[in-house]
Amino acid sequence: MTDFNKILEKAKEIEKKMKESQENLKRIEVKGVSGGDAVTILLNGEGEITKILLSDNVLKEDKEIIQDLIIAAHNDAKSKLKSKTSEEISKATGGLGVPGFKWPL
Repeated sequence: MTDFNKILEKAKEIEKKMKESQENLKRIEVKGVSGGDAVTILLNGEGEITKILLSDNVLKEDKEIIQDLIIAAHNDAKSKLKSKTSEEISKATGGLGVPGFKWPL
């Protein structure tokens, strides 16, 4: 029975840390760039675009090139967000030693 109580204690600890992580995730902001900083996109922790910055030089390019640069900058930001999100979740669940616990549930 002691093992079950330890598992319950660990689960409560994980739950507390996950709530903290969810709050931290909301505050994350990442920057994606493309074209040598011609296009910069900022994403918040929920994956929403908060800002798009275009250099003056990029505005001289063809429409299709600008579109491709925006997509590339967004993909860069999305990749960075995924990495930061994984780090934050690892902080919440890492090192707690819960047998059989795997993320995601």
